[in-house]
Amino acid sequence: MSVDVLVVGLGPAGAMAAAAAARAGARVLAVDRRAAPGTPVQCAEFVPAALGAETPAVRRAAVQEIAAMETYLGAAPPLRTPDFRGVMIDRAVFDAALVAEAEAAGAETLTGTALYGIGADGTVVLGDRVVHPRVLIGADGPRSTVGRLAGHANRAFAETRQITVPLLARHDATDIFLRPEIEGGYGWLFPRGQEANLGLGVVPRARDRLKPLLDALHAGLARQGRVGAAAGRLTGGKIPVGGLVGPLGRIGPLDVLLAGDATGLTHPITGAGIAAACLSGRMAGAAAAKIAAGRAEASADYAEELTDLYGPSLALAARRRAELVDAYAWGARPGTAELRRAWIAYPEYRCADIPTPAKEAKEPA
Repeated sequence: MSVDVLVVGLGPAGAMAAAAAARAGARVLAVDRRAAPGTPVQCAEFVPAALGAETPAVRRAAVQEIAAMETYLGAAPPLRTPDFRGVMIDRAVFDAALVAEAEAAGAETLTGTALYGIGADGTVVLGDRVVHPRVLIGADGPRSTVGRLAGHANRAFAETRQITVPLLARHDATDIFLRPEIEGGYGWLFPRGQEANLGLGVVPRARDRLKPLLDALHAGLARQGRVGAAAGRLTGGKIPVGGLVGPLGRIGPLDVLLAGDATGLTHPITGAGIAAACLSGRMAGAAAAKIAAGRAEASADYAEELTDLYGPSLALAARRRAELVDAYAWGARPGTAELRRAWIAYPEYRCADIPTPAKEAKEPA
């Protein structure tokens, strides 16, 4: 089977890539190893309001509008950030809607189909199929097989755990909990009508503390009368937090483009990645169609546009994350100042980096 573009992964990045490439006239095959893309749900299900302009899937999957973000740090009242509007979605419905958009655009999709290998001649083995693509798009998540084979694997991750809980009073904000015991991450309560997603993320070495930390956060919110004591759907997983990798590569004669989590677009501080996955997927699909049509320069154009769009913000977030993680060295814990500097709601986050004595010593007079 010969195709112009093969997309591996049918999450937001892959589905958007398949749709964009098909709309541009390419013959597209998109596959996913899962039986139903979007399940099991492994994210907090928040998207920025602006994503609605990119795809009608946001409206189809909408559960609740979000008006603000509230950040809890220590005993101080929460900091409310009113310009943080978004939508809580049903991720399974969202992903299914994106796949339907790709199919409507003319892409062929296959679920329950794993990538088994890529030959030196560029042939791709998918289950009992052998496919000969002109361009390969890797949109297969944080542990991307395509990215690894192309030499661009994510190296840094956070570990997450999330449950659903009853929400006892309607809430219009995403709540963020910054605590020194949540090493290298934060806790969250994201409302979804009468329930909420409650979770947290930590550095990998603190993975064994995920359950007790989440239990403690749940118990504290239950004592405040904000949520019920019952715990529903449990999920979790790895989030890439090292910043941009790739996004271009080659496997044998195959041009490879990476998109979404596969190219490290998840924000190293917030863990947000759905919007970036959608936009990068659309960009990758459009570029892949051009490459398949003989416009080889489209690959460099894709990389340049992606780096211009996300490079600075990801680099800043990676620095802030490194500073926060360093604050735990030798058994220490970050104080209020370090936690504020490592969170996007506080002005300190965007302040210029403060030279340390070690940095100053290396700089010429």
